[in-house]
Amino acid sequence: MSEDKNKPHVKVLNPEVARKIAAGEVIDRPNAIVRELMDNAVDSGADKITVEITGGGIEKIRVIDNGSGMSKEDLMTCARPHATSKISSEEDLLHLTTLGFRGEALSSMAAVSRLEIKSGSYKMNASVTEDHILTEDSVSEGTIVQTSALFENFPARRMFLKRPASEGSLCRTTFEEKAMARPDITFIFKSEGEEKLHLPATDSYLQRFVQTMEFFEDEKLFHEIQEKNESEKYSFKLVIGEPSVIRSSRKDIYIFVNGRRIQEYSLVQAIEYGCQGYFPNGSHPVACLFVTIDPALVDFNIHPAKREARFKDISSLHHSVSSSTRIFFKNYTLKTMVENEKAEENFLSLEETPSSVNDSAETNPPEVQSENKDTLSYILERGRVHQNYSSTENRKSYSDGRSSFFSGGNKNYSNASSLAEKAFNEDFDISTSESLTNQNLFNSNFVPKQDEISSDDDFHFVGSALGTFIIAQKGDILYIIDQHAAHERYLYNKIMENLGERQALLIPYKLQTTSAADDNYLTQMKDTLEESGFSCSYKGDGLWEFTTVPVRWKGTEKDLEKDLLDRRINPKDMINAFAASTACRMAVMDHTVLDEKTAADLARKALELPDPHCPHGRPVYTKISRAQLFALVKRT
Repeated sequence: MSEDKNKPHVKVLNPEVARKIAAGEVIDRPNAIVRELMDNAVDSGADKITVEITGGGIEKIRVIDNGSGMSKEDLMTCARPHATSKISSEEDLLHLTTLGFRGEALSSMAAVSRLEIKSGSYKMNASVTEDHILTEDSVSEGTIVQTSALFENFPARRMFLKRPASEGSLCRTTFEEKAMARPDITFIFKSEGEEKLHLPATDSYLQRFVQTMEFFEDEKLFHEIQEKNESEKYSFKLVIGEPSVIRSSRKDIYIFVNGRRIQEYSLVQAIEYGCQGYFPNGSHPVACLFVTIDPALVDFNIHPAKREARFKDISSLHHSVSSSTRIFFKNYTLKTMVENEKAEENFLSLEETPSSVNDSAETNPPEVQSENKDTLSYILERGRVHQNYSSTENRKSYSDGRSSFFSGGNKNYSNASSLAEKAFNEDFDISTSESLTNQNLFNSNFVPKQDEISSDDDFHFVGSALGTFIIAQKGDILYIIDQHAAHERYLYNKIMENLGERQALLIPYKLQTTSAADDNYLTQMKDTLEESGFSCSYKGDGLWEFTTVPVRWKGTEKDLEKDLLDRRINPKDMINAFAASTACRMAVMDHTVLDEKTAADLARKALELPDPHCPHGRPVYTKISRAQLFALVKRT
C-alpha cells in the first residue's frame, strides 16, 4: 500500500501558534478581558474598581483597583501560562472561594494584546514579543492593568470582532454583571474618557440591581426575598419586581452563584414557577437571584468563561426559590387588596356624596383639601397602573371544548372528562341553554346554576358589554368583570380544593434513575409526591415504581420522568400548572353570550373570590367608585 504524499502528517504546533489558539478560548473579544480583570480586582480585596475602555475595548482597556497589589516577584511571574496564587492542587478546585483560579487570564492577554501592569513601585510589560520586562515606576496604590491593540498579532480573530460601539456595549454588560454581585464595592465605568456609570457602595442588593440596570420602573416596585438553609449549606437573596414590572422574554432574569453570573435554566424556572398565577400569562418577571452555597457543592471548572456550573444536588435550592417566591407574591397580593380597600374607604369617607365635592373648597381647610386631592390622585394613578397591567396580557387562542384537551395522552384513564366534571357538580348543571348564541359552554353545556337575580343585599347586576365583560354594582362601586377570567379562577379553585385525590394506574409507571443524587431527590420528595397524589416506592438499583397519579393530572411515563428528574419540578407545581390549564380550557370564552341569570350568578361568585386573579395572573375585574366617576367627568 503506497503512502499518500499529499496527506498532511501529524506534527506539534510551534509554541507561539499554540499559545494564541489556547488564549482564544479564554479571550475571544474585549469583554472577556473586562471579565477576567474585574474578577482579579475583586479577588484582591478592593473596595473601589474603575474600568476604562477606548475603541470598544479593542484599542485599550484599563482596570484600576485599590486592592492588595502585587509584589515584584508576582509581577515577574503573573503572565506566564497557568501562573496563579489561588490554587495549589487539584483538591483546591473543590473549595474555590475566589472568582479567578486557573492562571490563564493574564497569560492569554499577553498572547493576543500588549499587556501592562503597574503595582507598588514597578511596571511590567508582556506580549508575544516581550517577556515580562520589569521597570521601576512611580508608587501606586493597588493595581492598574492595561491591555491595548487586541488581536493586533492575530488578524484571523480580529476580523470577526464587531464594530467598536457593539464591543463597547458588551464590555458594559459584563461590567454590570460583575458590579451587581458585589454591592459592597464602588464601581465606575468609563468609555472614550467619559464616565458612563457610577455605582457607589451599598449594603442593598436591591438598590445595586435597580441602579445598575437603570430600569424605567421605580425602585419602589422591587422587593427582596431572603432565605437561608443551614442544613443544605446555602442561602439566597432574590430581588424581584412587582407583577406590574414585566417583560416579554426571560432576558431580565439573572442568576448569580457565589458572585458569578451563570446560565442555569432550572433556577430561572424556579423563579417563574413561584410567579405562576400572579403575572399575566405569557409575561416574565424582572428578577435577580444571588445564591451563596458551599463551594464543595458546586463546580465552576466546566466552562472556559465560567458561565455554567454543575451542582451536586440542585433540587433543594430549586424548591426553596420557587416556594419563597410563591409565598411572597401570595402575601403581596393580599396586602395590596387590603391597601386598595383602605384607600377606597378613605376616599369615600372624604367624599360621601357629589355635594361634598362642591362644598369641600368652602368647608375644608387647605390641608384637608390637599389630602383630598392626594387621595384622588393616588386612586386614579392606581387605576392607570391596573389598566396598563391588564393590557399587557398576550392572549392565547383557546381551543374550543374539553374533548380535544382530554383526548390522547394517558391510556390509564377511562373517562378523564367525567372526572373533571365531578369537581363542579355542586355548582354547575349540565343542560342546554338556547341563550348561549355564539357557542356552548365547554361543548357539553356547563352552565352555572341559574338562581334568581336577588336584590336582598347591595349587589346589583347591571348587564353585559362588548362580548367579554359583565358589569355589576355593589354599594357605591361599579365592577367590570372579565367573564372568562372570573369563571377560570372559580374552576381553578374547585380543582385545587380536591388536591391529593388519586387514581390507581392499571400499569404502574417505572422511573429508572442514573445517579444517587436522583435517588436522594425522589426520597426527599416522597412525602410531597404523596400529598399531591403520586404514590411511589423504591424497588432497588435505581428503579422507582409509581402506582397512582392525581385524578386530574394528564401525562405519560416519559412526562413524569422529565418533570421530576430532568426539570426537577415540584409535584405541587405540576398539579398547579395542570389545574390552571384545565380551568382555562373549561371556562366560558370571550363572546359567549350568557343569559342574565347565569351572568349575574358568575358576577356574584367573582366578587366573592379570595384572590381576584385568574390562575395566569390577570385581574378578574377592575372597579371604579361613584366618587371616581364624578371626578372623571368633572362633575361639580
